Amino acid sequence: MNYTYPMDETWSTNEIIDVVNFFSLIEQAYEKKVRRSDLLSLYRRFKEIVPSKSEEKQLFEEFKRSSGYSSYHVVKKARESEEAFISIK
Repeated sequence: MNYTYPMDETWSTNEIIDVVNFFSLIEQAYEKKVRRSDLLSLYRRFKEIVPSKSEEKQLFEEFKRSSGYSSYHVVKKARESEEAFISIK
Protein backbone atom coordinates (compact mmCIF):
# COMPACT_ATOMS: atom_id res chain seq x y z
CA MET A 1 0.00 0.00 0.00
CA ASN A 2 1.81 3.07 -1.28
CA TYR A 3 -1.06 5.51 -1.27
CA THR A 4 -2.91 7.80 1.10
CA TYR A 5 -6.56 8.11 1.99
CA PRO A 6 -8.23 11.38 0.99
CA MET A 7 -9.26 13.62 3.86
CA ASP A 8 -10.18 17.14 4.77
CA GLU A 9 -8.31 18.99 7.52
CA THR A 10 -11.60 20.44 8.81
CA TRP A 11 -12.84 16.98 9.86
CA SER A 12 -12.69 15.95 13.49
CA THR A 13 -10.49 13.05 14.59
CA ASN A 14 -13.51 10.74 14.76
CA GLU A 15 -14.61 11.80 11.27
CA ILE A 16 -11.13 11.11 9.89
CA ILE A 17 -11.16 7.66 11.51
CA ASP A 18 -14.59 6.88 10.03
CA VAL A 19 -13.57 8.02 6.52
CA VAL A 20 -10.33 6.02 6.68
CA ASN A 21 -12.31 2.97 7.83
CA PHE A 22 -14.67 3.42 4.87
CA PHE A 23 -11.83 3.63 2.34
CA SER A 24 -10.12 0.70 4.04
CA LEU A 25 -13.23 -1.41 3.39
CA ILE A 26 -13.18 -0.33 -0.26
CA GLU A 27 -9.61 -1.59 -0.42
CA GLN A 28 -10.58 -4.88 1.28
CA ALA A 29 -13.44 -5.39 -1.19
CA TYR A 30 -10.83 -5.54 -3.95
CA GLU A 31 -8.29 -7.63 -2.06
CA LYS A 32 -10.57 -10.01 -0.13
CA LYS A 33 -14.24 -9.65 0.64
CA VAL A 34 -16.22 -7.47 3.02
CA ARG A 35 -19.49 -7.77 4.84
CA ARG A 36 -22.04 -5.87 2.79
CA SER A 37 -23.81 -4.48 5.87
CA ASP A 38 -20.51 -3.11 7.26
CA LEU A 39 -19.73 -1.36 3.99
CA LEU A 40 -23.19 0.19 3.70
CA SER A 41 -23.08 1.30 7.33
CA LEU A 42 -19.72 3.00 6.85
CA TYR A 43 -20.93 4.55 3.60
CA ARG A 44 -23.91 6.06 5.46
CA ARG A 45 -21.46 7.48 8.02
CA PHE A 46 -19.25 8.76 5.18
CA LYS A 47 -22.32 10.56 3.74
CA GLU A 48 -22.96 12.22 7.12
CA ILE A 49 -19.42 13.59 6.99
CA VAL A 50 -19.47 14.34 3.24
CA PRO A 51 -23.10 15.14 2.32
CA SER A 52 -22.16 16.91 -0.93
CA LYS A 53 -22.32 14.64 -3.99
CA SER A 54 -19.65 16.69 -5.76
CA GLU A 55 -17.28 16.43 -2.79
CA GLU A 56 -17.98 12.68 -2.60
CA LYS A 57 -17.08 12.31 -6.29
CA GLN A 58 -13.92 14.34 -5.75
CA LEU A 59 -12.81 12.19 -2.80
CA PHE A 60 -13.68 8.97 -4.66
CA GLU A 61 -11.65 10.13 -7.67
CA GLU A 62 -8.72 11.14 -5.47
CA PHE A 63 -8.73 7.70 -3.84
CA LYS A 64 -9.02 5.97 -7.24
CA ARG A 65 -6.05 7.93 -8.65
CA SER A 66 -4.00 7.06 -5.59
CA SER A 67 -4.97 3.40 -5.13
CA GLY A 68 -6.55 2.22 -8.37
CA TYR A 69 -9.70 1.18 -6.45
CA SER A 70 -13.12 2.51 -7.47
CA SER A 71 -15.21 3.38 -4.42
CA TYR A 72 -18.18 4.05 -6.70
CA HIS A 73 -18.18 0.49 -8.10
CA VAL A 74 -17.91 -1.08 -4.64
CA VAL A 75 -20.75 1.01 -3.20
CA LYS A 76 -22.88 0.35 -6.30
CA LYS A 77 -22.30 -3.41 -6.02
CA ALA A 78 -23.13 -3.34 -2.29
CA ARG A 79 -26.38 -1.47 -2.94
CA GLU A 80 -27.47 -3.79 -5.73
CA SER A 81 -26.42 -7.06 -4.11
CA GLU A 82 -28.39 -9.22 -1.74
CA GLU A 83 -25.31 -11.25 -0.77
CA ALA A 84 -23.95 -11.01 2.79
CA PHE A 85 -20.39 -10.49 1.48
CA ILE A 86 -19.16 -8.65 -1.56
CA SER A 87 -15.87 -8.54 -3.40
CA ILE A 88 -14.59 -7.02 -6.62
CA LYS A 89 -12.56 -9.50 -8.61
